[in-house]
Amino acid sequence: MPYLSSWDEFAKAAQLLYLAEPSKCRFVMKYRHSDGKLVLKCTDNSVCVMYATQHSADIKKVEKLSTQLMRHMASKDK
Repeated sequence: MPYLSSWDEFAKAAQLLYLAEPSKCRFVMKYRHSDGKLVLKCTDNSVCVMYATQHSADIKKVEKLSTQLMRHMASKDK
């Protein structure tokens, strides 16, 4: 699975993936302290987008993306 090189590209792809099929989409964050690396993965089992970073400045971006995805989840009619 190739990593996307830019944050904007990853954030847009993750949102589009969620909006296409909300019930199948998963968003996973994994932090490895030994490497100081944060890996983000968004998948629906057929398409997978990944992004990795070691910059602490990207944490605010991750928080913003998580908040946007949560808003989408909360606003869906059941």
